[in-house]
Amino acid sequence: MKCDNCGKNEATVHLTEVINDNITKLHLCETCARTKSEEMQSHFGLTDLLSGLMDFEPGMTGEAKHDLMTKCPGCGMTYFDFQHSGRLGCGACYEVFSKNLNELLRKIHGSDKHVGKMPFKGKDVLKKQEDLQRLKGELRDLVRAEEFEKASVLRDRIKDMEGKLGGA
Repeated sequence: MKCDNCGKNEATVHLTEVINDNITKLHLCETCARTKSEEMQSHFGLTDLLSGLMDFEPGMTGEAKHDLMTKCPGCGMTYFDFQHSGRLGCGACYEVFSKNLNELLRKIHGSDKHVGKMPFKGKDVLKKQEDLQRLKGELRDLVRAEEFEKASVLRDRIKDMEGKLGGA
């Protein structure tokens, strides 16, 4: 697919723009996407969004101000610098600013933990696999306790479950 803007290069960036409830899809090459990104930065940038979420007040004092002005030992960046640029300076910044970053992530995503996504139909298989692992743990405990009759019943149940999962 060719770039919608220049029509010369292969489109590698695909954007969906929503302006006043009008949806526009753009397929751009890397060069045109970079130009478009620079244009959008002048209208509304990531830093504007982050600044609104970070609750920084110029008259701030005490521990909150100290947290914002603490420098990263790796690159010398402060959280205040991050607030204005929207980018961290190095990997150490994640540790130094973790308290503030976790709070920011909770505001943006509703959580500060990433658990990933799974297709809807895959959830049932995962649940069955988790149940199977739990039963295998129970089986080990029964064998250790020398409750072999209960263990044999559980072993048969595990084999049945494995057979069903193997066919799925």
